[in-house]
Amino acid sequence: MLTDGQGIPLGVAVDGANRHEMKLVDATLEAMMIKRPEPTATWPQHGCWDKGYDDDAVRETVEEWGYTAHIRRRGEERQAKREIPGYRARRWVVERTHAWRNRFRRLLIRWEKKVDNYLALLPFACAWITFRAAELFG
Repeated sequence: MLTDGQGIPLGVAVDGANRHEMKLVDATLEAMMIKRPEPTATWPQHGCWDKGYDDDAVRETVEEWGYTAHIRRRGEERQAKREIPGYRARRWVVERTHAWRNRFRRLLIRWEKKVDNYLALLPFACAWITFRAAELFG
């Protein structure tokens, strides 16, 4: 799942649980429904990714798409805890968005046997998360 800075889902790709997230970068970026503005020096496009995408090949792919990648490196929090007294681990926006998506029970545990049925629920959940994030009704 690719999110914007506030955690609003922009693109979702689905594959088997035994496939690593790194392999889904292109599919996730292609799944975006919103047309992005062209990145400029003053307004670059940022992409928030979790630690599962920590790989040089992923960083290159994200840069080819025109994004500035924000990917937490493995061991970075552990090192910060040792060096900075009172350091608290930071919860990344994308991980928070995954937690929001996991509140939808049918997505957390996949009960549907057909992929199409599962894929039909994902945009609904993303739309619901976006609607709540917009705070239109309090």
